[in-house]
Amino acid sequence: MDAIHHALVLNLHQPSGNLEELLDQNSWEPREILYALDRIPRALEGQEDLARAHLALSGALLETLSNPEFQQRVYGVVDCGSLLWRFQNESLFRILGTGYYHPVLPLIPEADRDAQVARWRGIGQHLFWRTNFQGFWPPEMGFCMEMIPLLARHGYRYVLVDSNHVEAVTEMSWQELRYRPHIARHGDAEIIVVVRDRDLSDAQESGMELGWFDNELRQRTQWCDFPPLVTTATDGDNGGWFRNPEPEANFWGLYNALLSERRQEKTPITPTFIDDYLDQYGAHGEVKVNTGAWNTGWHHGHGFVQWTGSQTQRDALTRVAEVSQTLRDFQRKTAARAQEDAELARLLEEATWRLLRAETSCHFYWGEAWVERAYRDLDESVTQLQLARGHLLQHTL
Repeated sequence: MDAIHHALVLNLHQPSGNLEELLDQNSWEPREILYALDRIPRALEGQEDLARAHLALSGALLETLSNPEFQQRVYGVVDCGSLLWRFQNESLFRILGTGYYHPVLPLIPEADRDAQVARWRGIGQHLFWRTNFQGFWPPEMGFCMEMIPLLARHGYRYVLVDSNHVEAVTEMSWQELRYRPHIARHGDAEIIVVVRDRDLSDAQESGMELGWFDNELRQRTQWCDFPPLVTTATDGDNGGWFRNPEPEANFWGLYNALLSERRQEKTPITPTFIDDYLDQYGAHGEVKVNTGAWNTGWHHGHGFVQWTGSQTQRDALTRVAEVSQTLRDFQRKTAARAQEDAELARLLEEATWRLLRAETSCHFYWGEAWVERAYRDLDESVTQLQLARGHLLQHTL
C-alpha cells in the first residue's frame, strides 16, 4: 500500500485584545477558543510516532498568550505558559512563520510586509527557542509573486498557497500540479510552493467522516506516479468542528481515528511534515501563483473582495498606505538620530506598531464593522509621529 502523504496545517489567530474583550463581556466564546487551542497538544501527545501538524500562530495571538497578566487571568481555564511550551514539541509540531498582526500581505505597503514578517520572527524565536522556521503561512493565504524575494530573504524554504491560484509553467498533470511541491520564481529569487487542496480543506473545516476522507484521497491520487503530498489547511480554533469538546464530534476525534487506522495499515494516509517530504522527494517543476487569498464563507479569494469589497474598506487601505509612507519617510530622515536618541526611537516604535496593527486582516474582513478599529490605530500612529517630530524639534533648537 503506497503512502499518501498528508500535511495538516492549522492557522491560529486572534486579533490583539480580542480575547480580553470577550472575557470582559463574560462570554463563553473566549473559553471555547482557549480550549480549542489547548486541545491540540492534548489530542496528539503520546503519539509522536505518527502524529504531525503544522501550526501558524499569529504574532498577535502569541503576544496575548505570553502576556503574564493574561496568563494569570485565564489560569483556571488554560495554562497558557504550558500551552506554549507544549507547542515546542518538534516531534509533533512544525511552527510556520507568518505576518505578526495577520495582515493580507499583498494589500499593505511593501515596507510594512517586511516589518510584519521580521517582527513575527522576533517573537517566534523568543517563544519557541529556535531560529529555523522553514515554512511560511501567508495570513488569509493572501499571496502575490512579489512576496517571493521577501520570504527568501528571511530564510523561508517554502510557502503555502491555495490550489485555485496555481498555474503550471512547466507542463504537468492536474495531479502533479496539486499534489507535488513546485518552484516559483520572481526576479532572481525563488521559493518552494506547497499547494493547499481547497476542496479537501473545506471538508476539514466544516466536518467530515474518516471513510469519506480516506476514499477521497485514494481517488484523487490514484493516477499519481510519484509520492503524493496532500495538504489541507484551515483555521484550527474557529467553528464548531474544532471547538466542540466531544471527541466523536470534533476534528481531533477524526484525526485520532485516522492515526489508529494507519497503525493498523487500513489506510495509506500518512501524516507528514512538509520539510521531511521535501528532504526526501524534493520539489518538481515551475509554477506561477496568481494574486489572491483562500476562500472565505462569502468569497472565492480572487481580487481580495472579502477585504476590499466596499468603498469604506478601500478608503481605509488607502489611509494605511498614506500613514505608512509618511512614517517611513520620517524614519529614513531620522535613522541616524534615532540610534542615539532613545526617546525618539521609542516614539517611532510606538507609531510603527500601531500602523502594523491597523493592517490586521480582521479590521477589513467583517465588511465595514471593524474598519473603525483600523482608523483608531492609524490616528494613534499619527499622534506618536507628531510627538516624535515635536521631540526632534525641541532637541534640535
